[in-house]
Amino acid sequence: MNFKVILMTVLACTSVTNHAQNLPSLLLDKNINATFSIVAYDEKAKEWGIAVATDNIYVGNSTIYIQPGIGAFSVIAETEPDYGLKGLDLLETGQTIKQAISMVRNKDINTNNRQVSGIDAKGEVYAFTGQSLKYWQGHAGQILGENHVVMGNQLSSQVLTQMSQTFIDSKGTLAQRLLASLLAGQQAGGQISGKQSAAIVVKGLKHEWYNQIDLRVDHSKTPFLDLQRLMNYHYGRILLNQSLYAYRQDNADLAHHKLSKSASMLEGWTGIYAKVAVAHVLIHDDEAAAIPWIKKGLKENQNWQVNLPAFYFLKDHPEMKSIIKPGTFTVKDWESAIQMLSQLGREADVLGMAQDLNKSHIESSHLSFLIGRSYFYEKKIKQATSYLKSALELDPNHIEASQLLSQINALN
Repeated sequence: MNFKVILMTVLACTSVTNHAQNLPSLLLDKNINATFSIVAYDEKAKEWGIAVATDNIYVGNSTIYIQPGIGAFSVIAETEPDYGLKGLDLLETGQTIKQAISMVRNKDINTNNRQVSGIDAKGEVYAFTGQSLKYWQGHAGQILGENHVVMGNQLSSQVLTQMSQTFIDSKGTLAQRLLASLLAGQQAGGQISGKQSAAIVVKGLKHEWYNQIDLRVDHSKTPFLDLQRLMNYHYGRILLNQSLYAYRQDNADLAHHKLSKSASMLEGWTGIYAKVAVAHVLIHDDEAAAIPWIKKGLKENQNWQVNLPAFYFLKDHPEMKSIIKPGTFTVKDWESAIQMLSQLGREADVLGMAQDLNKSHIESSHLSFLIGRSYFYEKKIKQATSYLKSALELDPNHIEASQLLSQINALN
């Protein structure tokens, strides 16, 4: 079979195969993905970030390279990690962003199928689009802006323009601005054969592990909606924690405000509903405020019922009587119930439950510790000491009981 016949066969296949397999990949037998991305730097926050979307099943694992204080690279089309890995090394030795990319490019025999952008520690930018990309369907190119670069291939004509302008005009954190830019690109037409995955990564000099952003959506029919949802969860959890901190600082107005904002952002994250429910009880000073979140959890995930014992304190509420069943509780369930009461500051209720549990011969090392801790909080040292010793008799390695008992002994 000659080349012309092979080519016609491949072209015929493209009419019936999934569009996720783009034309350059089919024709060239290369790992080429239609992609658009933005690389940016926030001078005030000292953050570097990348947002990217592609028609492949995953994009975040191969296109994003960031080292805070050094720079960032986005590598798309036919991906070559050396541009990111060696590029960062070159920046660290003092090369400019243009020099770093060019030095890797000069040793690349397939540069015509690459697309690379980068930004350095000061926000200087550079990018190139391989010459062969202009023959692909759609638009391929880049726009270099202040503290940012957008680039992509197989795009509708206004994608890059809209991405750059949206980033310039948007407000918020770097992550929020990157997402806004990515969404603007999609709204402008995006990649002509659609998208399957998207990602946002932001790293900063002042970041700890818990406030770096690494959000990825793989093999999704709605990657942009899913990425927006993940971003909401990220910032919603921050607001939830801030609401609880404000509550502990006796700032009721701020606590209510933060909780209200966070709740709407956390819809769909069933794993955090228990914490949201507790926050509502504490901040609104209303036990019933937890019930809608409990019901949501049960409706969205049948396994959420494992959280029910923690809400033992609601057992007599009309809406909860048929849901919370203390008669079925295991020892672990009673531990959860007491742990929650203590978290709510209801130590007197814990001590009352302790009497009932004793009568029913329900005990464990951790139960004894929790009850002993509540006695300690209530400044009933004799009873606290007794329960802590019981905890250690049942489990000599119960570290928390040992530590609290040592603290009591030191006070005496």
